[in-house]
Amino acid sequence: MRVHICAMGRLRSGPEATLIDDYTTRFDRTGRALGLGPLTIHQLEDKKGGGMKSEADILRRAIPNGALICTMDERGKVLSSPSFAQKLGDWRDDGRQDVAFVIGGADGIDPTLRAKADFSISFGKMVWPHMLARTMLTEQLYRAASILAGSPYHRV
Repeated sequence: MRVHICAMGRLRSGPEATLIDDYTTRFDRTGRALGLGPLTIHQLEDKKGGGMKSEADILRRAIPNGALICTMDERGKVLSSPSFAQKLGDWRDDGRQDVAFVIGGADGIDPTLRAKADFSISFGKMVWPHMLARTMLTEQLYRAASILAGSPYHRV
């Protein structure tokens, strides 16, 4: 199952970009044997500054046809890492070819796109900057692959 992160905004080089690259490489390496990956990150920009509706249109174009859509949203479900791993494994086992994790811009995800989501995940009641949300998501994807592989990376 191919995994996509479709996120508004571009990361410049720096510690977040370094961590994302590292966790992406780890996920791809660990996930390959599990039928997970590759992980592709789509960094999207709204150069016209059209707001949430415009961002939703840009995000929709980046989501592969037929992909399961999972929004990253403060209103979403809070999952433990093992539950997230189980969810990812279930999507794979259900025959999904693609899953797209959607991270909106500064104002969040347009309600029309949020309504089309198959699932929504929250990293808690706090709102995180998109660069940290991306970093946390890539780490959790690697952690999920490690849990599914039976690796000792995740300790309870």
